[in-house]
Amino acid sequence: MTTRVDFYQLSRDPVDVTVAKLARKVLQSGERLLVVSGSAEQREALSKTLWEQGGAAFLANGMADAAHADRQPILLSNGCEATNGAKLAIIADGEWREEAAGFERVLLLFEPEGRDAARELWRRLDPDEAFDNRIFKQTEQGGWREGR
Repeated sequence: MTTRVDFYQLSRDPVDVTVAKLARKVLQSGERLLVVSGSAEQREALSKTLWEQGGAAFLANGMADAAHADRQPILLSNGCEATNGAKLAIIADGEWREEAAGFERVLLLFEPEGRDAARELWRRLDPDEAFDNRIFKQTEQGGWREGR
């Protein structure tokens, strides 16, 4: 199995807004999602942002250690175990976990100060070793485009 790893350098929108935009697209495609962060505070903030997406457009989510985690369309966790059956993961804290290689697709979000670590990871995740790396940059309008 090849794992596609999309590198998203945050430049315009903060991580919570970016996660919400990407999560909406994942759900619209009919998939489930795992959002990973080692910070409990960040997971709580992400959950709040997802729930507050405006009226009927909220993005239902839950914590991995809560009841009925397996039913959640978006699961927030500190690790890469997707009890909700997600095949796609967003790593919101920018910290790669080797277990993420078990997903079909991983979106790694990183701040500009994490650029060097992201470059090193890009080199380490060799395409010959079943990885398909891509980089996405944010446009001035807030969208994303694949680039170099």
